[in-house]
Amino acid sequence: MFVLLNNDFVNRNECLIDIEDRANQFGDGVYEVIRIYDGEFFLLEDHLKRLIYSLNEAKINYDIHKHKLADQLQKLVEKNAFQDGGIYLQISRGASPRSHPFPKNTEPTLIAYPIPVSKPAESQEHGIKVILQNDFRWLRCDIKSLNLLGNVMAKQSALDAGAKEAILYRDEEHVTEGSSTNVFIIKDGVIKTHPANNYILNGITRLYIFFLAKQLDLTIKEEVFSVKELKQADEVFISSTTSEVIPVVQIDEDQVNDGKPGPIAKQLLNAFSEHKHIKQIQ
Repeated sequence: MFVLLNNDFVNRNECLIDIEDRANQFGDGVYEVIRIYDGEFFLLEDHLKRLIYSLNEAKINYDIHKHKLADQLQKLVEKNAFQDGGIYLQISRGASPRSHPFPKNTEPTLIAYPIPVSKPAESQEHGIKVILQNDFRWLRCDIKSLNLLGNVMAKQSALDAGAKEAILYRDEEHVTEGSSTNVFIIKDGVIKTHPANNYILNGITRLYIFFLAKQLDLTIKEEVFSVKELKQADEVFISSTTSEVIPVVQIDEDQVNDGKPGPIAKQLLNAFSEHKHIKQIQ
């Protein structure tokens, strides 16, 4: 497997990173996961736009246009003869002697490589169980940061409980998102999801669902909703780059829609692949 390391393509066993790279010691960096279908990137420009946002918010000085990142990622796909899956990429602030303040004159470190991603067909067809978990993460979830310990712990709690995902809430009146997904509820035909602010990551698939809803003449609103609203919803579904759209049929011990995927989630899922040729939606 070829890995893109800064401006070079190297074999995975030759991808050497300094032990004092700030990604290792501080989680001081940002990342993206970009889906590939049939050898083509899905919504690449939207992912790169969000990457720029994360870099700017984290004050990491890396110009993706100067480094021709889009072209380099395309070459990475071609060199690996990669047809279906994803590309993981991260950019750290770089390597320097360990100290909390931003180092001066340090070059950021870029790593990108292909990862296997398979369509979660069974979960999409039958739906999944989730658990509710208190959202104890930091307050800049809008930055796609390498600091993912809170997300990892929430996801593991879900798996330990026999569930696929943890839906997070700040308090009973404020559901935010999943450990690695955005969350949507449907009540009386209206789709609701958390506003794109510092409490959630503005998912690219989340934005794609807004696009699909418009195509399907569905009403979708950005509103904070409560745990009670979540449990009383007609339908619940989650979304992400790797999940696409997955219905939720059980929350803790409570069933959603009699334990069956609902019609609107199915409608969005059926429409999901119809517009994969679109390069950008923002």
